[in-house]
Amino acid sequence: MNDQDRRNAAPGPLAGLKVIDMTTSYAGPTASMYLADLGADVIKVERPGAGDDARTWGPPFVQDTSAWFASANRNKRSVVINLRDPRGLATLRRLIGSADVFMENLNPGKLKSLGIDHETLHAEFPALIYCAMSGFGLDGPDHALPGYDLAAQARSGIMSVTGAKGGAPQRVSSALSDVITGMCAALAVSAAVVRQREHGAGELIDVSLLDSDLAVMAPRIAAYLAGEAEPAPSGGTDSVLAVYQSFPTADRDLAIAIGNDQMWRRFCDVVGLPELGEDPALADNAGRRAHRERLIAAVTGKLGERTAAEWQKILGETGIPCSLVQTLSEVVTDPQVVARGSLLPVPGTDGAMHSVHSPFRFASIPEPRNSPCPVLGAHTREVLAECGFTDSDIDALLADGAVQEGVKVGE
Repeated sequence: MNDQDRRNAAPGPLAGLKVIDMTTSYAGPTASMYLADLGADVIKVERPGAGDDARTWGPPFVQDTSAWFASANRNKRSVVINLRDPRGLATLRRLIGSADVFMENLNPGKLKSLGIDHETLHAEFPALIYCAMSGFGLDGPDHALPGYDLAAQARSGIMSVTGAKGGAPQRVSSALSDVITGMCAALAVSAAVVRQREHGAGELIDVSLLDSDLAVMAPRIAAYLAGEAEPAPSGGTDSVLAVYQSFPTADRDLAIAIGNDQMWRRFCDVVGLPELGEDPALADNAGRRAHRERLIAAVTGKLGERTAAEWQKILGETGIPCSLVQTLSEVVTDPQVVARGSLLPVPGTDGAMHSVHSPFRFASIPEPRNSPCPVLGAHTREVLAECGFTDSDIDALLADGAVQEGVKVGE
């Protein structure tokens, strides 16, 4: 199945939407990948030689392709344009003019100098949806600062509540800020597309890593501003709910989430602690929080009498939410993960590389779109031809280095 066949296999609700994506690294590419998963034609514009920074993020590499890059760039086409060449810049503007959405995460000053800032493009293409992705937003005293996941997690307060009790703040060990920002941007673009298709109206969308992480912290911020003490790293035990944490068992950790008073009483009965369930001081969540240390000590002692698998079966049969604290080797073979088709083998890698299914499923898309991440510049000629460039035009641009096609990273 070639690229065109894959794009046509499951068109999705965003079929017909053309996206010019100049974002790099992880947040922006995640956003455009979700749009592509939903049927959009995403054209990834990359710089000559190196392309997206994430192409070099590794190891691991499979067939010279970064696993990180592949995880955020399926279902796209790659075009290489030299923006230092006036003809390259003119080519980019022509592509943007043919598109519905333009996405970027560049420095505002560079955008202005290239004439691809929102103000300039809106005047020329008023129906264009312009999605600006940044570390800290388009305004405010720090709008021009570069932003990465670590900085956003630190500044948003996420790190201040993450880590072992009494220990140092820790980063959530995944590209949390990038993935959440990508989801937020994809949501915002999809909403803007509804109005664009109904009324022909463009939009400026401002999405930042900091704002996305603040959204993640919303319940903690709300609680703090309502009078809750300032939280600190607590190993996952400091929640508005009690009990809502992981516990050691006879062999490994088990996470248990008690969501209401009735569930608490059922829990106490099935684990053999009826006296806690009957204790008036622990009858509601406020009481359980006030006596958290006492009840946690009792629960920990009881859970140590059986294995995690035994407790998981007992609690699951009683409707108590719980889960083994799984390692990635267990996650990728989890029966639910496998049954849902959550891991997508990257075509052409013989199962050596995978990406993760987008976190939504449509009944109208029974098989997910899953074309591999593109070789740098693999679609330059194809995309330019679709935009009205003649073969001789494209040959001239290629010969002069204004655009490139089918190159290995570093060439």
